[in-house]
Amino acid sequence: MTDATPQPAAPQPAAPLTEAEDKQWASFAHLGGIISFPPALIIWLVFKARGAFTNTEAKEALNFQITLAIAQVALFIIGSILTVVTLGLFAIVQTLLSFAIWAVGLIFSIIGFTKAKDGEHYRYPFALRLIK
Repeated sequence: MTDATPQPAAPQPAAPLTEAEDKQWASFAHLGGIISFPPALIIWLVFKARGAFTNTEAKEALNFQITLAIAQVALFIIGSILTVVTLGLFAIVQTLLSFAIWAVGLIFSIIGFTKAKDGEHYRYPFALRLIK
């Protein structure tokens, strides 16, 4: 007796992004940096095979956001030690530096968003290139 249940179809690869969609998702990867690295990571993982521009720009945004996250963690560790050593005085400097890192991320993410929206590649002035 043969099995009458149909076999599930093989999953179809996702359709490539149109040029407009490619620019849109690439710009969203940069803009997502306002809230840290998860948006860029998700966009890169979902769309890296569907659009070359999105792949490049999402990796660039992700690398920059990872760099900022590392800077925040390093500042927290060093700042905590220095705050104890200076009896709390360094906490003011630590707060200002933490705000400065956030502001730099915000400004460069918006610049990256506007460049990618126009179809131009944007390379952050400083970033650890961890994702190649």
